[in-house]
Amino acid sequence: MDEDFSSSSSSSKHFQHPDQPPAPPPPPDLPLPDLFSDPNRRWASDLLLDCARAVASRDSSRVQQLMWMLNELASPYGDFDQKLASYFLQALFARLTSSGPRTLRTLSSASDRTASFDSTRRTALRFQELSPWSSFGHVAANGAILESFLLHSPSSTPSRLHILDLSTTFCTQWPTLLEALATRSAADEDTPHLSITTVVPSTSPTARRVMREIAARMEKFARLMAVPFRFSVVHHPDADLSALDLDTLISSDSSSAATALAVNCVNSLHGVSPSARHRDVLLGKIRRLRPRIVTVVEEEAELDFDEDDEEGFLKGFREGLRFFSAYFDSLEESFPKTSNERLALERAAGRAMVDLVACPASQSAERRDTAAGWSRRMRIAGFSPLAFSDDLADDLRALLRRYKEGWSMRAAVAPDEADESTSSGGGGGGGAGCGMFLTWREEPVVWASAWKV
Repeated sequence: MDEDFSSSSSSSKHFQHPDQPPAPPPPPDLPLPDLFSDPNRRWASDLLLDCARAVASRDSSRVQQLMWMLNELASPYGDFDQKLASYFLQALFARLTSSGPRTLRTLSSASDRTASFDSTRRTALRFQELSPWSSFGHVAANGAILESFLLHSPSSTPSRLHILDLSTTFCTQWPTLLEALATRSAADEDTPHLSITTVVPSTSPTARRVMREIAARMEKFARLMAVPFRFSVVHHPDADLSALDLDTLISSDSSSAATALAVNCVNSLHGVSPSARHRDVLLGKIRRLRPRIVTVVEEEAELDFDEDDEEGFLKGFREGLRFFSAYFDSLEESFPKTSNERLALERAAGRAMVDLVACPASQSAERRDTAAGWSRRMRIAGFSPLAFSDDLADDLRALLRRYKEGWSMRAAVAPDEADESTSSGGGGGGGAGCGMFLTWREEPVVWASAWKV
């Protein structure tokens, strides 16, 4: 992740896919689109969508022309448009050559070879420092978990909290929860015992090495906070957690009245394959654990690329352009231009684009859904929404004030609940019950919610 930027500039030549030959000149008989007559126009989305149409319709002459043009303009070290063009071009070429899974393995292996605990930690902490994209969900989930655990009469408050962590946060979420647990229970004679079982969707040596270091630091911090603490790591071979036997991950005392169980799903549900009802299977397994609370945080996008239908593919591609444009725009506004951490985040997004555009749905770990889609699944699985308290909403607003302008939040209301709220004259309770959106320039980008059995 610590690339040298001395040779990088906005004019850096060019995107080059590992399997791609040098781009030929464009066919002379096809008109080139006018991209630069308006200096304020962001050209990448239009050109990429034209290229996606040509790929979907198998228009080889148009594909050749547009890919040549994109290759000339794109750069992973350039401005917003150049970066968006570079990473989506990589994904489109992988789709065109049916090399998506192989390309994704190559990119993931390259990232894994350069990863370390320090670089992973530095990127995660820098992201939290400069953008609320990840920290918004952490604060929302932590607040909801703590309130479900602590807001009881002293006689009914459990003495132990067990969190089954099905997330992709590298445990950056938990130090603030440990601190809050220690602070809020300081007046009590006994601090509650906290157990965290975190599932890591990787069995690679790098992932094991990183998690050993994280475990040591978590245990050290818990001692500092004087919180009785147990931390366990379970490595799973891929992002699809539907095959996990969750019962074996829960200690025998987690079903007792003295222990409250929370299941934390931060950016993990979309990693489960949408094929063969795998997502419903996982939610059913979570429900059978009868947790006190389930927290769900997901990025707000309907990224379901139809592999065979041209219109379905283009619908998914447009949504991918919208979502990743908002993501890259927020990174551009939040990070300095030459930032190794920003480059690492952009490259991770580039791998997600290859997964979405060029890999079969059955192998995908990036098929996101909307708040409405996840809410329907949660209800069908037997969950009911838990409203975020006014105090938690205030905490989220205070969090956003730490960042640059452009960030805001609003209640998420499912269509059926919006109708019910209107007909009954209800206020904001229904919206809070469906969670909160983090928005970037009024565009919803992250959804945080809490659920009960």
